[in-house]
Amino acid sequence: MNLKDIVSVSGMPGLYKMVTPRSNGLIIQEFDTEKRRFVSVRKHHITPMESISIYTITDSVEMQVIFRRMLEQIEDNPVPSPKAPENEIMEYFEDIVPDYDKTRVYAKDVRKVIKWFLFLHARGILQRSEEEE
Repeated sequence: MNLKDIVSVSGMPGLYKMVTPRSNGLIIQEFDTEKRRFVSVRKHHITPMESISIYTITDSVEMQVIFRRMLEQIEDNPVPSPKAPENEIMEYFEDIVPDYDKTRVYAKDVRKVIKWFLFLHARGILQRSEEEE
């Protein structure tokens, strides 16, 4: 599972593949249509998926680790809909990251993690690499 070239762009829904960095922004590509576009760092905040993490009581957990846990448990513990009730989403997330910091991680954060996971999983991007196996 490699999240290196996947980015989130503020003001734009979904996730994108980073194609080429520029001095004043990035060229990104949509996963479904493969349409490319330039996004300026002056107008948008660009966040690589590999730099996003979730707070835990002791430290934080990277998205790659969370996605791996979700993928491993998908058969026994199916991923709820992002529109599911808050208590259902938080119970599911507690199974995935039991020591998440309940004071700093909100339901909206968990909904976003679930949306990202479902988006990437539907497109076959969350495959376990041979190194991980």
